[in-house]
Amino acid sequence: MSDSEDMTEFASIVERIERGEVPIKNIERELICPICKELFTHPLILPCQHSVCHKCVRELLQLNYDDSFDAGSECSMPGSPRSRVPSPSMERLDRLVRSGGSRGSISSPGWRRGSVTPRVTAIPCPGCQHDIELGERGISMLFRNFTLESIVERYRQAARAAVAIMCNICKPPQLQEATKSCMDCKASYCNECFKLHHPWGTPKAQHEYVGPTTNFRPKVLMCPEHEMEKVNMYCEVCRRPVCHLCKLGGSHANHKVTSMSSAYKILKEKLAKSIHYLISKEDQVRTQITDLELLISQTEDNGQVAERQANEHFERLFETLQERKSEMLRSIEQSRNRRLNHLKTQVEEYQGMLENSGLVGYAQEVLKETDQSCFVQTAKQLHLRIQKATESLRTFHAAADPCFDEFVLDTSREETLLKEMCFGGVPDPPLIDLSHSRVYNEASISWRLSDDHLPTDHHVVEYRRLGGPSQSPSQEDGEDSGVWRPTEKVYGSSSVVCDLEADSLYSFRVRSCRNSMFSPYSPEVTLHTPPAPALGFLFSDKCGFSAERLILNKRRDTVESVAGMAFLLAAERVQTGSYIGLDYIIGDTGISQGRHYWSFKVEPHSYMVKVGVASDSKLLEWFHNPRDTSSPRYDHDSGHDSGSEDTCYELSQPFTLLTLGMGRLFIPKASSSSSVSSANAPSADPGNRVLPMPQRIGVCLDYDACRVYFYDADTMRCLYERQVDCSGTMYPAFGLMGSSKVQLEELITAKRLTF
Repeated sequence: MSDSEDMTEFASIVERIERGEVPIKNIERELICPICKELFTHPLILPCQHSVCHKCVRELLQLNYDDSFDAGSECSMPGSPRSRVPSPSMERLDRLVRSGGSRGSISSPGWRRGSVTPRVTAIPCPGCQHDIELGERGISMLFRNFTLESIVERYRQAARAAVAIMCNICKPPQLQEATKSCMDCKASYCNECFKLHHPWGTPKAQHEYVGPTTNFRPKVLMCPEHEMEKVNMYCEVCRRPVCHLCKLGGSHANHKVTSMSSAYKILKEKLAKSIHYLISKEDQVRTQITDLELLISQTEDNGQVAERQANEHFERLFETLQERKSEMLRSIEQSRNRRLNHLKTQVEEYQGMLENSGLVGYAQEVLKETDQSCFVQTAKQLHLRIQKATESLRTFHAAADPCFDEFVLDTSREETLLKEMCFGGVPDPPLIDLSHSRVYNEASISWRLSDDHLPTDHHVVEYRRLGGPSQSPSQEDGEDSGVWRPTEKVYGSSSVVCDLEADSLYSFRVRSCRNSMFSPYSPEVTLHTPPAPALGFLFSDKCGFSAERLILNKRRDTVESVAGMAFLLAAERVQTGSYIGLDYIIGDTGISQGRHYWSFKVEPHSYMVKVGVASDSKLLEWFHNPRDTSSPRYDHDSGHDSGSEDTCYELSQPFTLLTLGMGRLFIPKASSSSSVSSANAPSADPGNRVLPMPQRIGVCLDYDACRVYFYDADTMRCLYERQVDCSGTMYPAFGLMGSSKVQLEELITAKRLTF
């Protein structure tokens, strides 16, 4: 199609729209308010460009005030033509929208009744589900959607074509049908009444009139922020009409605006082109509608087939269960009857042993026999029975066991199978990966799926608080404890759970979803949160950093010491019995208040690493008074068993360092002072002071209490604690010697705090 033909067809589309040739009865879906589900009534345009009824916006704001649209004093006069207008007063509504109900009888949703202080109001848009900030003036900042009102009115007229609009001036019984409506008088007239109230040669003859309507809108759109100004520009940032005062010094001063005529032309062309494109694709749309209808039919049929098959499977299960139930109950009944028969027979035998009854009575009668041959013939068998009865008295045993333990049914395995029974398309349960899961005041939970798993739609992480060491039993039984709380849908293989309480046990589990069917839950994993919020920092490459002997990666979360030429030159100068000095590095974030926790990993092959905290005054001593050599007796926390070290150990130092190396963790020697916790104080035996190095080490500094704690970060078991002088700003400190490597946790490096 050529450009001229395209423009001609485009112009015809525009003319069809302007003439209203689009079938109005087919657009009802677009004229329904998303809140009240009815035709729009006085719709307002939200900042997100969705429209909502005026009364629905007021209901969303949940204000208790009279939502009345009664006519004003002018309209309520008996002689006023508008007193008989069947619709609410548009003038009153315009004043309400523009002024925000500043009059005493109506209060704006932007203010509280009786309050002179404005408040910020927000509502959720029912169309896009985004929170809409209305600002201090509330709904007074919203435009009325007059275009939508007109379309709704035309739809109403088309729907009630047989109902005519009557003249507002004529009085019964001479009430006439209206032929035109005056937009200035906001009333409808028949021909005679229109001529009578709009005589030639008067200003009223210049009034604008249209066909009969009940929708009277102002001829000019006024600015809701500057009530006396007409809107004559369009803000491209906020996508709404504005006046020149809004642009000069208002909220749109720095926004890009265009003239209203230019915006009208551009938007109308875009809308018409979009409509033209849709109309040109009408055959394609109808084909797709046919395909969708076929899919709907197939979905209904396949759903019924799947439902029928599921019912058949369950019926077979019910039949199998019923058969097994009948067989097992029958076995119990047979065993019970058999045992009862044995016991009853035994009772009868024992009853025969009583005098003058049964066996004893019969034997007594036999004894009365005087004929010897006859007596011997009968007494032999009787004597055997008597002996057998006598033996049974000596060794009594019941003929049957009344216990039915062999018939106890354990259905726990079957119940588990039934609970986990699912369709073949249900995904396999995920498995939480502990090696990549970490917990601080936020928990980073990672999981993995089986190698042959099918694609999943999303995952759901659930967690619950199991309690903490400082929590009382009554608190553990509260509503928050033990209740599973789900997170939002997760579309990856990891999720972050926020707002966890410190020093508490949490349990986590995950399940997958595909096609609205959930997998069984993963095995629960229990993690312990640190005793304090996480401190976010990176290694500092400024303060005292030795680039010759320390290698810091680009992310500044891993530091490694190497034995280079400088190390060899220093070793060549030292005397026998001395050590090469430690290379220190600190975190780039200091601590001057509160409790803070951080964790890291020391590589098992590291020769020696010292970890802990140090004050800014101690850092100046370390970095500005360097020593080529360092005696183990000089370092108060070196772990060397010397008497001089014990002498200095009693003092509260502005630093505390714990020694790790060669896969071991060395606990400093305890002293008689209270600086070391008695619960964690090691014995004097050096063997008890050497522990296997944990995979992850945690450090907690309580600045206000002047105390530092060292933890096994995996189990949150406190390994060592002691007093520290927090007179200055404290920094996470690390010292490395030989081939050593320290790596900070990911959540520690990703989270930065300012103190």
